[in-house]
Parts: sequence; C-alpha cells; structure tokens
Amino acid sequence: MCETCGCNITPGNEHLVKAGGKHAQTEDGRAAVTVLESLLSENDHQAAHNREHFERHGVLALNLMSSPGSGKTSLLEATIRALGDELRIAVIEGDLETENDAERIRAQGVPAVQVATGSACHLDAHMVHDALNRLDLDQVDLLFIENVGNLVCPASFDLGQHRNITLLSVPEGDDKPAKYPVMFRAADLVLLTKSDLLAFLAEFSPVRAEQYLRQLATQAPFLSITTREQVGIEPWIDWLRALVQDLRAQPDGRESQRPAPHSEGTRLRGLDAGQGHPHHHQFRNGKDTWRTSRRVT
Repeated sequence: MCETCGCNITPGNEHLVKAGGKHAQTEDGRAAVTVLESLLSENDHQAAHNREHFERHGVLALNLMSSPGSGKTSLLEATIRALGDELRIAVIEGDLETENDAERIRAQGVPAVQVATGSACHLDAHMVHDALNRLDLDQVDLLFIENVGNLVCPASFDLGQHRNITLLSVPEGDDKPAKYPVMFRAADLVLLTKSDLLAFLAEFSPVRAEQYLRQLATQAPFLSITTREQVGIEPWIDWLRALVQDLRAQPDGRESQRPAPHSEGTRLRGLDAGQGHPHHHQFRNGKDTWRTSRRVT
C-alpha cells in the first residue's frame, strides 16, 4: 500500500518532508526518502486535532470509503434529501481532480469543499484540516468526508472522523470484503449499494458478501440500499439519527467517539492491535439492534 506506492506523501503533508520540513532529514542527517512512520504519526496528531474541532462544535464527522463508482455521492444526495430539513449537513469531497462531486452536493443546497489530492489516492488529516478552514462548523451538525475512491489506502489514515462507512456496490462482486480486508475491517457500517441491480447480476450473492464480511471478525451492520428509488434508505437514516443523538447525549457533547480499529493501521504505526481506538457497537440511547445485520430489499 502507501509504503510502496509512495502516496503517503500528499499535498496536505508534503511540507513535512520538503527542505526545512520537520521530517526532511533522518536523525543521522541524511535526506529522508521514505518517512512513512513519521508521516503516519503526524497524521494521527492532526487527526486528533480535527476531532477536537468536531467535538468542540458538536459536529458528527463520518468518513465514506469505497471503490470508484460505488455510489458515494449518490448516497449523499439521497441523504441530504432525507435529512436536509432536520440536520445541517456539510461535505468534504476528495478526488484526484475536478469539482464534479462537490458541484452535485452544492446543487442540493449544502456546502461542499472539494479537495484535489493530485496523485494521492486517499485523504489525510492535514487535507481535511485545510478544508475545515473553509467551513463554518458552528453551522454544521453532520459532516460527511467523501474519501477518494480506493479500497486500499484510505482505511489506514485517521482523519479525525467518528465513524467509517464502507460502500460495496453490486457490480463490484460479492468477494470484495475477502479481497480488501483492511478496508472492511475498518468499517463501522457496510452499505450494499445499487441493490436494484441484483435482479440483473445473479452472480452477486448478498448472503455470500456478508459471510465474507463476518469472516473478518467484524460485527459492523450490513445494510442494503438503492438510492435511485430510495429503497432501504430508512435504516441508514435511522443509523445516522442515532449517532447524532448519541453524540449530543455525551457530557457537553464532547466525549469522543472513535471509528473501528483495524490491524493494518495499528501495525503501520508500530502498535499492537489492542492499542487502537475503542469501538462501541452499542449506542447508549438503547439502539443496540444495530449490532446485528439488517438487510432491506
């Protein structure tokens, strides 16, 4: 992943490794070519700072991850239509180039900040922090961070979010959780999107997809939705409402919620898996039914 493809150096953190930067040289004075561990440490420090911002302003931050074309932006459009009159929503969009997705979100009457990552195949905490400077968090209840379409690298970078949502679309095939375990282990919720295509793609088995997911020892809810017809979107909307209510129920609204830990992210940081962020599958408001899988067709 990032330690071999080089995408750990992004427009957001490259100042750390340029001449004069904090990690431009190793301890022995040599120029640092690969500084993955240091950059991940800096990323985690910035992510903690981002999370402090969110909690200070009472903002629930969610990280959307998936392969390209799985329906992240369509999901956001449908979510805005369903919740836009109830919650103040904002979006940070991550893509290598263009403002296409941000323009779609703005057309829904919601503020959207586009982050062009250049050659980097994921967002990092520094890029998110820069985007936050263009948002008024006092006017936001729910912030979606739409990560770059990629089933590998985004899962290894904490952005300061409270939860991770991973999308799996029917055209991708039902074995993606088995092929990309890091991404799906990091998920607090897995959404099966474009489920209206199940009638045309008989080779995709939702049951088998969930079996692959459970083989990763995760209890993340598995929901099936079709945003085009708004089919099955209610459980997703209820899940969001429960998270917002849970955050507001915290003392002063500031007790930290953290996304699911995963072994790859902690390995890259030189930590044991048990040292990751705590993950709470049960909401304190009693909505513990989300600990089990639900599928709506």
